[in-house]
Amino acid sequence: MSKLAVVAAGGTGGHMFPAQALAEALTARGWRVVLATDDRGALYADKFPAEERLALSAATAKSNDPLGMIRAGFTVLQGVLEARAAFKRLDPAVVVGFGGYPALPALLGALSQKRPTVIHEQNAVLGRVNRFLAPRVDEVACAFPTLQMAKPAVKARAHVVGNPVRPPVRALYDVPYIAPEVQLRILVTGGSQGARLLSELIPEAVAKLPEDMRSRLKVFQQARAESMDNARKIYRNAMVDCEVAPFFRDMAGYLRQAHLVIGRSGASTCTELAVAGRPSILIPLKIAADDHQRFNAKLLEEAGGAAVCLEDELTVDAMAGALNALLKNPERLARMAEGARSVAKPNAAEELADLVERTARR
Repeated sequence: MSKLAVVAAGGTGGHMFPAQALAEALTARGWRVVLATDDRGALYADKFPAEERLALSAATAKSNDPLGMIRAGFTVLQGVLEARAAFKRLDPAVVVGFGGYPALPALLGALSQKRPTVIHEQNAVLGRVNRFLAPRVDEVACAFPTLQMAKPAVKARAHVVGNPVRPPVRALYDVPYIAPEVQLRILVTGGSQGARLLSELIPEAVAKLPEDMRSRLKVFQQARAESMDNARKIYRNAMVDCEVAPFFRDMAGYLRQAHLVIGRSGASTCTELAVAGRPSILIPLKIAADDHQRFNAKLLEEAGGAAVCLEDELTVDAMAGALNALLKNPERLARMAEGARSVAKPNAAEELADLVERTARR
């Protein structure tokens, strides 16, 4: 029988997509994979190459809610017992965690049985679950060269492998960026949180652009369901060609044709922009835990690949001005594309798979 890896990830795309990329890399090497996640994670798991899914009990609570923390503690303990029983049956060679509270029971169960363990942090700030686990696991991998909130001993032994991306996005690393000539194509992504701001503000900002620029635009925008009709109306009145939808499944296809991307600065977004080599305007989510989106955006900003607009400074006029300055300067867009690609780690999935295999051999 081939070796088996348990991949544990929290229930958001930011956790699940890198986990899936690793699972695909391991499967290609002959490994079997079991996924441990929650019900939310299952929404992203339709193409996850796992022979089984473990639904382990998990919960989280705010630090100012003592009763909630006690209840969450008992729920996590139940999940640990479920993980231990499952691991006795499955005998995984390694357990890999991608953060998020649904990953906690699986890693604690593995640690209690002294099984090889690896965690991967997708953001530039070590998340709360990974912060707790990092001193205890065998290996720590991370996406960004800066790892805020990590203790010096953890930083010293962390492997900077990048964020694994899905194969269609990885393929964009080899596709050159072509600066706009006639049509200007803008991709607007929303992220899983805080999308209302972009859904409502970006169409208004685009409508303020000069008429000769608007006539050349094609906008692909992710928008909240309740904002789509209004966004389409604004674009239509501004004579802007648009495609507005709540979710774009073929993100690689949209990235491939985009001249400029506007979006939040979640870990997956920043990673995909770097690998694809696409210039961007990033608006970090103000309420993101530990301000991690601002630190994510900083890598692309310092490389010259992104312009960063903080929420407190963001207005329709400010966004219109930023768009106008970039879209009328194709040479600058091309330089930004180069800057973004300069910090890409396109082989992150393979490098992380190498680390997982080395750890499993112990």
